[in-house]
Amino acid sequence: MTSSSSPKAPSRSSFAHTFSIIAYDPETGEVGGAVQSHWFSVGTVVLWGEAGAGVVATQSFTNPAFGPEGLALLKDGINPSEVVERMTGQDEGRDVRQLAVINARGEAAAFTGKKCVPNAGHVVGETFSAQANMMLTDKVWPSM
Repeated sequence: MTSSSSPKAPSRSSFAHTFSIIAYDPETGEVGGAVQSHWFSVGTVVLWGEAGAGVVATQSFTNPAFGPEGLALLKDGINPSEVVERMTGQDEGRDVRQLAVINARGEAAAFTGKKCVPNAGHVVGETFSAQANMMLTDKVWPSM
């Protein structure tokens, strides 16, 4: 076997890349989300959604409690910015987490902890939030 056909050892970049998007479709009134990661079965811990309430995404050392708690706050009529502020404010692990929230009206908010694995960040638009961590560059979430 030649070296060009030999399998390569995994590098740090082989295990990088967790990104998600949550969004609202103003034409249909639907909200949803998607996530991609190296983490097995990531969808079971990152995305939480409920019709009429919205979607919560927790990633980068996820806090699974953020899902049900965030949805409960949305159902109580709390806006996404306040949901993010409340949940991250009470979380001792917030510096290594990302959180994004969108309600059933398309209002979104997000948070990226200052100690997330680089490159990490988020962008919030009129009807969406895109967030990423462990990226090779800081160009990913703005491009999403």
